[in-house]
Amino acid sequence: MSDLVDDPNIGPEDGGKSVAEPLRRAIGERYLTYALSTIMHRALPDARDGLKPVHRRILFAMRELRLSATGGFRKSAKISGDVMGNYHPHGDAAIYDAMARLAQDFNVRYPLVDGQGNFGNIDGDNPAASRYTEARLTIVAEALLEGLNENAVDYRDNYDGTLTEPVVLPAQFPNLLANGSSGIAVGMATNIPPHNIAELVDACLHLIKTPDARDDTLLNYVPGPDFPTGGIIVEPAEAIAQAYRTGKGGFRLRCRYEVEDLGRGQWQIVVTEIPYQVQKSKLIEKLAEVIQTKKVPILADVRDESADDIRVILEPRSKNVEPEVLMQSLYRNSDLEVRFSLNMNVLIDGVTPKVCSMKEVLRAFLDFRREVLIRRSEHRMEKIDHRLEVLEGLIVAFLNLDRVIDIIRYDDDPKAALMREDWGREFVRARDEADYVPPAEGGEDGLTEVQAEAILNMRLRSLRRLEEIELVKERDALMEERAGLEDLLDSEGLQWDAISDQLKEVKKKFGKEYEGGARRTTFAEAGEVEEVPLEAMIDREPITVVCSKMGWIRAMSGHIDLDRELKFKDGDEGRFIFHAETTDRLLVFGTNGRFYTLSAANLPGGRGMGEPLRLMVDLPNESDIVAIFIHKPGRKLLVASSAGDGFIVPEDEVVAQTRSGKQVLNVREGVRAQVCRAVTGDHVACVGENRKVLIFPLDELPEMGRGKGVRLQKYKDGGLSDATTFTLAEGLSWLDPAGRTRTETALEEWTARRAGAGRMAPRGFPRNNRFT
Repeated sequence: MSDLVDDPNIGPEDGGKSVAEPLRRAIGERYLTYALSTIMHRALPDARDGLKPVHRRILFAMRELRLSATGGFRKSAKISGDVMGNYHPHGDAAIYDAMARLAQDFNVRYPLVDGQGNFGNIDGDNPAASRYTEARLTIVAEALLEGLNENAVDYRDNYDGTLTEPVVLPAQFPNLLANGSSGIAVGMATNIPPHNIAELVDACLHLIKTPDARDDTLLNYVPGPDFPTGGIIVEPAEAIAQAYRTGKGGFRLRCRYEVEDLGRGQWQIVVTEIPYQVQKSKLIEKLAEVIQTKKVPILADVRDESADDIRVILEPRSKNVEPEVLMQSLYRNSDLEVRFSLNMNVLIDGVTPKVCSMKEVLRAFLDFRREVLIRRSEHRMEKIDHRLEVLEGLIVAFLNLDRVIDIIRYDDDPKAALMREDWGREFVRARDEADYVPPAEGGEDGLTEVQAEAILNMRLRSLRRLEEIELVKERDALMEERAGLEDLLDSEGLQWDAISDQLKEVKKKFGKEYEGGARRTTFAEAGEVEEVPLEAMIDREPITVVCSKMGWIRAMSGHIDLDRELKFKDGDEGRFIFHAETTDRLLVFGTNGRFYTLSAANLPGGRGMGEPLRLMVDLPNESDIVAIFIHKPGRKLLVASSAGDGFIVPEDEVVAQTRSGKQVLNVREGVRAQVCRAVTGDHVACVGENRKVLIFPLDELPEMGRGKGVRLQKYKDGGLSDATTFTLAEGLSWLDPAGRTRTETALEEWTARRAGAGRMAPRGFPRNNRFT
């Protein structure tokens, strides 16, 4: 690949020449341009009004269409079309999606668009097509737009230079924190949760009063986010303070639920609020998956009974468990608890991206509000000056009414005549009373062009005496207002007082009295999320576990007679049968040396023949079952292979967490796991296929977690047949051919060191070479 590329900006009009430049520079410059465009004009919000360009243009276009909060609705297609055609030259689908989100009260804390029709729902369904929905502004959006007619902000040309649009909106409240924002740019991203307006205003008022307030002090006013879907924040206060101090962090958010008593000890959980930005339909799917995979065995069913409000029913499998235990398990296995990350990356003054603390964001808003106040005040003064100039001319006309009428009636150019006329002391007196010096285009005591035009446009009905009184009264009121504005512009203290008054009005307007203005998200301690024991999730009931020789397993209800005759498939027969309870965990040891774990509560019922064990665990077809028994924590096991190698393993270390089991006894090709016995006593007894018995102390066997083990008994031919542990003082027992228990206490003849050959078994030892 060449290191040089042709510049595509050089065309035929440049003489057909192409210019080569290094590939690194060509790509770097173009990608930098794209990155800056994405950061500044698409992904990051402005710290002043909290909006991205697309949202700002939507609100401005709706204002231009006069879609006030008290007016009528217009088709969304008309709105998105105007935005696209006039201000935002991108896809209409993207514009409509952005507008629809501003109308979703489950996504936006204070909706800026009042939608009529299907604008989507919390289940994740998309809004209807733009031709089917209608929209208008909300009073919250009008609070963001107020002041645009008073030169509060700068305007810039739109994309084709035919219209102008505001650079930023003169927001009356800190919308960035009130509604939050999220976006992904190039090399940076932002994610800001919504907050409560009343709390933000209180923080702003404190910041005005104490400009050097500490970040942590602001938490007394803004304890944390206030999500539109409610919920409970369980993040520690220290973590919240750190997040707001640095601009980066996160918040653990849980659902809100209540426990409904169904009588007779039965209960169910009703989830009334789900975490922010969690789609209810996907949450239900996840809970159904949790039930199907039995990750939370106590959860029996989930139902969605929601209408206008959220109502998700969680049914427990057992009434014996506390609701908190069930919810703690669901927090870990579903989106009933989520973590909302905070990354307060915003554009300062609309130009510089920066990760800000909450104090910096509020400071940027307040400084912007002061700038807006000054610009609006100066604009108002200009309007007052113009009106005072007009009023002065009208008052002169009333003081010299006959002369004015004469000029208008007989002069060919009454406007010029009015401006040339020397109105003498009456004019000077009126001018002095107005405390205003008119522009110099009139005579020394003449009227200005503006005044003359106003007099000529005056209606005859205005010539009554009452109108003159009204003009003087209006002039006096404007003079008083102008004096107040001059004082305001000269005093920074008065400016902050005015901003404080405006913020208090905002709090009164959008605080608790406003529909949905009260805080929705509350705070709580998370508590310890402990591992819930399996037995706490399952009703404790007696069962009888039956496993056939071919590996078909089932659980019979109750503790049946172990000698009872049971039915099996043709060619199959019983092998393992023992009493257990539904809260037990079963351990299965295969001839491949692996241990597998089963929950007794998950075993198939005893009405049929059961199910193959190999469907529940990954036991290979070439491997058989050596033993199956109830797991007892703290116990130790003796495991040994057919080659005569073995060791002691703690039972707690063989419990497997997955279907694939846990490899414990390593066996080479041609060798199989042969023995798995619980350790009881102080000696080990081994018997080989050659019927030789060897007894040695238990402490000669090592305790291991995994491995091949050590030699138990030495053989010339064959291998190990069986092994067991016993107490030497009590003797070694076995069943004789008649089924009677025989105990041998004189064992000196067979006792030796480990790995010996042993001696022939005592008379009466079973012909199958098994101790049991």
